[in-house]
Amino acid sequence: MDLTTRLVRGAKAFFGARVVYALANAVLLFALTRYLLDPAAYGLLYFAVSVVGVGAMLATLGLPKSTGRYVTEFLATDAGQVPHVLSISVRYLTVLAIAVAGGIVLFHRPLARLLGDPTLTPFLLLGAVFVIARAFFSYLTNVFQGFNRVEYTAAISVVNSLTRVVGAIGLVLLGLGALGAFAGYVAGYAAGAVVGLVALRTHFLADLNAATEPAADLTRRLLEYSVPTAATRLSVVLDSRIDKVLLGVLVGPVAVGFYTLAKQIADFCIVPATALGFTISPALGDQHADERTGRAATLYERSMENVLLLYVPAAVGLALVAEPAIRFVVGTDYLGAVPVLRLFSFFVVVRAVHKITGNGLDYLGLARIRALARGTAAGSNVVLNLLLIPPYGVMGAAVATVTTYSAYTAVNVYYIHRELDLGMGYLAERTLRIGVIALAMGGVVWLARPGITGILSLAAVVLLGATVWSILSVASGLLDPGEVRGLLA
Repeated sequence: MDLTTRLVRGAKAFFGARVVYALANAVLLFALTRYLLDPAAYGLLYFAVSVVGVGAMLATLGLPKSTGRYVTEFLATDAGQVPHVLSISVRYLTVLAIAVAGGIVLFHRPLARLLGDPTLTPFLLLGAVFVIARAFFSYLTNVFQGFNRVEYTAAISVVNSLTRVVGAIGLVLLGLGALGAFAGYVAGYAAGAVVGLVALRTHFLADLNAATEPAADLTRRLLEYSVPTAATRLSVVLDSRIDKVLLGVLVGPVAVGFYTLAKQIADFCIVPATALGFTISPALGDQHADERTGRAATLYERSMENVLLLYVPAAVGLALVAEPAIRFVVGTDYLGAVPVLRLFSFFVVVRAVHKITGNGLDYLGLARIRALARGTAAGSNVVLNLLLIPPYGVMGAAVATVTTYSAYTAVNVYYIHRELDLGMGYLAERTLRIGVIALAMGGVVWLARPGITGILSLAAVVLLGATVWSILSVASGLLDPGEVRGLLA
């Protein structure tokens, strides 16, 4: 199978899974915020998810990424080593996951008191199961990516998404409140991990014959490469979780609810960029390793162009309709999330750029540089959160996140440019044309905005903006309808 076919197949599968994931999250968000949980309970749920998410990171460190990297490498050079890579990594992962889960069980009451919220106690106890399930789910997604079989990653993601939304809503309806919703998260990761382990055993290991002996330095290489990826992962978790944890400790669950809602809406917009980045990252490494740097650069440049064409206008539109979107979709109880959503609308562009850049650095052998940059950004994020949350609350946390993540993304782009020698003039010219399209589309949405009086009129304005964007994109030559039809075929 040639590179283009493999990329398209992988992109379609993973994009489909991310669509299911995003839709499941949208259904969950809508049901929980509008009908099932008040802002305090909603905030408590994601306060708990953020706390145990840090534990889940400690239960994996950098093993999933390191395993995926060496699976890819040995499939090309010595496939007999792949079963040994999997065996070694699973053993270490199991020990780590059980150790972290056991620590949470032993200290769940003191930890809840330390975080200033005794109502977290049952969440932390159940969080031990969350940690183990999340650790194996993360491991399997990276292993399947290493095999260049992204459709399996997509499959377990769909299982996770559907189980989570059904389980969370069902358990809340049974009267278990926020704890029931949290149990839905646990069930989702557990179901995805079980399906993934069965698929790995039946569809991958059965076709591989282990070498007589593992390579002499295999364990050392696997663990050594996991160090920088672990540092990156720790930084990712700090960036994505610590803001909610600090908000919960310093302000309270209601603030966490507003912040989480705004971030979830922004995350919903990232689905295409996530799928594209997950798919092209190994391809960048393959082309670079084969000394086809020019082809790798072209692949990245086209990806960047498409991401900016989609997300710059989307950010403008989201900022303009943030208030009516919260008011008519979620409810007036959550209007405190509007200022954060407006700020995060432009953060969406930064995150989209990073989605096609960050993982590519790992596959180009620059994991150490990425880890240093991410660690610096995460540390800065913690400091800024501590400085800005007390006086500014939710907006302080949002400003800290946007500032540090933007700087980190800029560093990523710089290093991928240095490695691939990107055509910066080409990208600048395309960005300028995209900016003009975004301004024109934004003007139309701004003029139509006073007519938004409910969900239907909101949808009509969004559709109007999308129509203007598509017409201008095609007219400017930035969007080829033929390529779109080919991708969807």
